Amino acid sequence: MVQQNEIVMLLLGVAVLIFTIKNRSGLKHLPEYMLLMTAFYLLLITWLATVLEGFIWNTFFNVLEHAGLAVSSVLTAVWCWKAFKGKKEAE
Repeated sequence: MVQQNEIVMLLLGVAVLIFTIKNRSGLKHLPEYMLLMTAFYLLLITWLATVLEGFIWNTFFNVLEHAGLAVSSVLTAVWCWKAFKGKKEAE
């Protein structure tokens, strides 16, 4: 069974995906841009897996969702560490 909030999260994620594609040149100025985008794209895949698990292969998509959330969280933490570590050293 798919919940409404899961569909809303997926739609918001797709909207952010469109934003990132249209503004790629501006986002490239962020430190460690590719690491942050990889974390976001993986998070988007987990939101898709959350919706898909309500229709087919619920065990597979549930495992994919939770593994993806874990990896995306680690990548986001690494991005934060790398992005803000450089600012502290510059001061």
